[in-house]
Amino acid sequence: MVLAVVLAAGGAVAQAPAPAADPVVAKINGVEIRQSDLALAEEDVGQNVPAGTADAKRDWLINYLTDMTLLAKAAEAQKVQDSDDFKKRLAYVRSKALMETLLRDSGKAGATSEAMQHVYQEAVKQMGDEQEVHARHILFRVADASDQKAAAAAEAKAKDTLARIKKGEDFAKLAKDLTEDPPGKADGGDLGWFTKDQMVPEFSEAAFKLDKGQVSDPVKTSFGWHIIKVEDKRKREAPPFDQVKDQIETFVTRKAQIELLNKLRQEAKIERLDKPADAKPAADKPADTKAPAPEKK
Repeated sequence: MVLAVVLAAGGAVAQAPAPAADPVVAKINGVEIRQSDLALAEEDVGQNVPAGTADAKRDWLINYLTDMTLLAKAAEAQKVQDSDDFKKRLAYVRSKALMETLLRDSGKAGATSEAMQHVYQEAVKQMGDEQEVHARHILFRVADASDQKAAAAAEAKAKDTLARIKKGEDFAKLAKDLTEDPPGKADGGDLGWFTKDQMVPEFSEAAFKLDKGQVSDPVKTSFGWHIIKVEDKRKREAPPFDQVKDQIETFVTRKAQIELLNKLRQEAKIERLDKPADAKPAADKPADTKAPAPEKK
């Protein structure tokens, strides 16, 4: 629940521009609508803003705020603001705005260069000595695993192809001619670099046992029968900091917000009056703030 609140709030409350950069864009019966009002409206309305050019979107927002201003003034004239329902809604909106502003500020304060570098270095450490393999494969598909005749035929094709490779035929050329993996026909079965967890277990087990330049015996997976050739192996490389900076900034921002909310919940007396007194609601589990591993380069 803690994470849901943070994600729902997003911690992204629009910053009001400085007065000099916040021009009046319209007046409605003397009431000014400023550039900052457009930013707030866009944030509030979100995906409901129709798609179009920047000018079209601006016109739509100004029209939206015009209608809001006119209706708000009409509501004031009818003393809507004195009703209990309005007061409850106003209190809710006020609390939501306070929450979002505090989350935004705490997230911004937590997203320091030092914090981001720390997360990056820890994530790099988590990668350890993880290996990557660059491999090609030739696939003979088996559409239905229970079809023994089709499986036997695919295995026979794989064995015949392996025999041709052992006699010196080029693996990539055979892949283009024979593989039943459509992308492989275009690139000679090239799978690029991958880690062990990115392939089905049977495929990975076979590929990571091979040395550079070696070709596997036929390997059976849920896709059919494969012949695998390892082009190269290396220790997995971490992407440069600048490449993952946005991801890390989002992570440390959320981490600061979650830690603040967890602290406040721990210090608060929270009572559930909608449950029997002897009921024991599950304790809120603090949101996970472990750094994600950098994406594969």
